[in-house]
Amino acid sequence: MTNCRGTLALLLVAATLAGCGAATGDNGGTDGGTDQPWRPKPGTTWQWQITGDVRAPFHQVDMYDIDLEDAVPSARTRKIPGYGAVRWPTGQNAGVVDKLHDAGIIVICYLDTGAYESYRPDAHLFPKDVIGNSSGWENENWLDLRRTSWHKFAPIMWSRLRLAAEIGCDGVEPDENNPLGNDPGFPIAAADEKAWYLEVARQAHRLGLSVGMKNGLEVTDEDTVAAFDWALNEECFYYDECDKQAAFVTAGKALFQTEYVSDWKSKGADTLPKVADKVCDDARKRQFSTLVKGTVPDNSFVAC
Repeated sequence: MTNCRGTLALLLVAATLAGCGAATGDNGGTDGGTDQPWRPKPGTTWQWQITGDVRAPFHQVDMYDIDLEDAVPSARTRKIPGYGAVRWPTGQNAGVVDKLHDAGIIVICYLDTGAYESYRPDAHLFPKDVIGNSSGWENENWLDLRRTSWHKFAPIMWSRLRLAAEIGCDGVEPDENNPLGNDPGFPIAAADEKAWYLEVARQAHRLGLSVGMKNGLEVTDEDTVAAFDWALNEECFYYDECDKQAAFVTAGKALFQTEYVSDWKSKGADTLPKVADKVCDDARKRQFSTLVKGTVPDNSFVAC
């Protein structure tokens, strides 16, 4: 791991976490007992790795954000009434949740809640009429997030949340809930998008899971800031949008943030350290927990 100038000191937490929804005063979070979700403070350190093998020795950070399907410790079948059954295979990172907990690291599990992914085990359960245009990622399409369509697919997403709680994830990173301006194939209004964000947060909290607001700057307001425990932004420095994220830090909540070298190349920064030189000073002033990555959240990063 390479560090940029003035890199924040990383804290290896000694406490071992057990079960889902564990919360301690360590790991950058607030105290509140095991019945309260993890609510990290600004400056909490993290690693975001949703591709490849997640192996020890782990980076000495407060939190790891990993792919939910890859983290399934053993194969299991789950029934979703009215939709059918889904068989979750043993993940390529089976056992990693317990290993991270043994290292004193909070585990956040990544999943899509606003998009259809043809490669996921539950893909066959989604009705065709809620699947829209490509999200820009291969084999992934926006879902119809209008309130009138929720009943057609929402229970599938809530089953994913239950899986996260079942395997011991402390929280979730629900992705692709921001179709506005991205040509989703449906006339989705801002009110629909905001309502969906709030419903995702509510459902996660019902299971004792910590939950972050991923992107969605266009509907970030006092309601969404209050509903989520933290936020995760992609490339607000590149797009000059970081002022819109200040509300989370003002509320005492962590703002996890990532910039990608693949985009910064167009601005003359073609390596992790070069991008870090451009963003890290500002990120520290804003109390953002910023990582510089290559293209996708893999093992390599520069932390501000």
